Amino acid sequence: MSTLETSAPASAPEPAPAATGSATGSPTAAVDAAGVVDPAAPAATSVPSAPVPDDITVDVTALGEQLLGRWADARRHSRELVARPEFQRLPHLGMDEHRERVLGQLKLLVENGSVHRAFPKSVGGQEDNGGNIASFEELVLGDPSMQIKSGVQWGLFAAAIQHLGTDEHHQRWLPDALSLALPGAFAMTETGHGSDVSAIGTTATYDPATDEWVIHTPFRAAWKDYLGNAALHGRAAVVFAQLITRNVNHGVHAFFVPLRDETGAFLPGVGGEDDGLKGGLNGIDNGRLHFTNVRVPRTNLLNRYGDVDENGVYTSPIASPGRRFFTMLGTLVQGRVSLDGAATVASKLALTIAIRYGSERRQFDGADGEVVLMDYQRHQRRLLPRLAQTYAMSFAHEVFLEKFDAVFSGAADTDADREDLETLAAALKPLSTWAALDIIQEAREACGGQGFLAENRLVQLRADLDIYATFEGDNNVLLQLVAKRLLTDYSRAFAKADAGVMAHYVADQVEEAVVNRSGLRRLAQSVVDFGSTARSVGYVRDTAAQRQLLTDRVETMVAELAGKLRSASKLPRDEAAALFNRHQNALIETARAHGELLQWEAFTEALEHVEHASTRQVLTWLRDLFGLGLIEKNLAWYVIHGRLSDHRAQASTDDIDDRLLPRLRPHALALTDAFLLRDEHLRADIATGAERERQEEARAYYADLAARGLAPIDEKDLIAAKKARR
Repeated sequence: MSTLETSAPASAPEPAPAATGSATGSPTAAVDAAGVVDPAAPAATSVPSAPVPDDITVDVTALGEQLLGRWADARRHSRELVARPEFQRLPHLGMDEHRERVLGQLKLLVENGSVHRAFPKSVGGQEDNGGNIASFEELVLGDPSMQIKSGVQWGLFAAAIQHLGTDEHHQRWLPDALSLALPGAFAMTETGHGSDVSAIGTTATYDPATDEWVIHTPFRAAWKDYLGNAALHGRAAVVFAQLITRNVNHGVHAFFVPLRDETGAFLPGVGGEDDGLKGGLNGIDNGRLHFTNVRVPRTNLLNRYGDVDENGVYTSPIASPGRRFFTMLGTLVQGRVSLDGAATVASKLALTIAIRYGSERRQFDGADGEVVLMDYQRHQRRLLPRLAQTYAMSFAHEVFLEKFDAVFSGAADTDADREDLETLAAALKPLSTWAALDIIQEAREACGGQGFLAENRLVQLRADLDIYATFEGDNNVLLQLVAKRLLTDYSRAFAKADAGVMAHYVADQVEEAVVNRSGLRRLAQSVVDFGSTARSVGYVRDTAAQRQLLTDRVETMVAELAGKLRSASKLPRDEAAALFNRHQNALIETARAHGELLQWEAFTEALEHVEHASTRQVLTWLRDLFGLGLIEKNLAWYVIHGRLSDHRAQASTDDIDDRLLPRLRPHALALTDAFLLRDEHLRADIATGAERERQEEARAYYADLAARGLAPIDEKDLIAAKKARR
């Protein structure tokens, strides 16, 4: 059998609870006028391993509104656009045709008023930062290439002019950038220095004799690389280079540099290459740029944070070079915000496709015919925890977006607020982009051969989102930034502590170490839980217990790291670097644990805003699945560190399998329906009725044969009858 023909599990596990109705697309759905989904007749006879309440419903409409968040109207606007064929990807297009189609789509975005939201009112914008990001994230439903190319044009190129330039720059260049009369590139990344922006090789040297900057690429590794709009369409670029004046390097600054003339030919001194065919996002003309003594006026320096006068004298409102550099980069944090949100939207799309298909595709005989895939526990284990993770990502992203809007609107724009925003971005973007790749891949596999067909979108979606893990900073590098912030906050907490505070802290640490290392904590749990699985399960499912376990892990990991790295400040630079390198993996794991805690807390807080009691109950089960999944993933740590007894460790897994999966199974479709994705957004045959029609046709065929007495006798039935007569 070919790989395109099978979508069945390797074996037929024990059946799990029956399927429920869905607000859209399911023949078993029962939806009342308020949009509340009631569980309907089961898709196949099955016996749950734990009692499943039959009076629990999900208010899909209200939950959908909550998931859309504060900027629901902006999201709806984008969803209406991408529901139109002209905004959707055509799978059969080659690279060249795809690029031209995406350029045309950007022009349509301009015509439909989708690009001005974040920009100053002085150039026709709305100064709506949160709405701009929310609108942008939803474009991934149409074509990720369209989304990212629009992000290059307006989220990077134009945004750099806005945030790093002054009003004079805004008036000169933003109107044409917003109308797409001036397509542009964002030339920061270099072949030799990707995430290490401070070390880029391109230079901008001031020449006082001509009052110009000389932009130069001194060696091959300093070529600007992977740049959207660079291969074909870009007419200008914001180029990041080392600013040198009076023989002093003042660090990385941004310069407006023209690239091409009206015919599309490179201007003198500018050169480049096409990056060519990529693993995904081939609707974007990524390319490389290099500069050979290209001259631009002194006023082309985007000088909000650093300026040079006609005499070559450098001034800046920020005295510290390091703080100045991070302030400039911090103004561009919106890229990480939007990738976090887009990865979440893509995860919702993939899970909706997979869960709809799994609720209709039948495989292996059950008590009442073939069983739908979602009724198998293993299928639930594959998809429902990832559904819980997606909800956590979605709620965390709304918190993130609120923080971003507060900073960029000026409502909360202190140095501390910006530092918190940057840390949040560095924590959440890696988790969501990695999760999206995992979720899409699992969704693809859960749909078997159907998932591998281009018409069902999952393979191309996975390819397009692959680069998200290194867009706007490699995920591992970002998590190191988070860990360093956690260590900084940890050290600040004790910087001014007196001897009494430190003595108490040391005593607490010693007592904690004795309890953990001796196994007394595990022993105490075992004594309390002895003979009672219910007590063990009751502990791990409790909200306060989950918070304690997740928080304690982060705090302990930070404290352990701080202890191991305490001597770094006293060591020579190379030895300190080597010490950090020895603990690099621990740094990343600590930051990941911190990000997961943020997601869990956002999910838990969101529960407080759910008014419909049954919906809140279902979401609480889903939150528990997310929380216990995090604990289960790190059980070795919890047992080794004495935070959980063996009994309670086992209880977390048992609770997932025996309670949460059976209780969530009837609501899987409703929980994906709350994403409010219409068939025009999904555009996958297996999620928009084709599989249901096939299954209904097959069942009707066999029922008709049986009714007319034409069904052949199964050989196994003959053998059984012969045995019975003996």
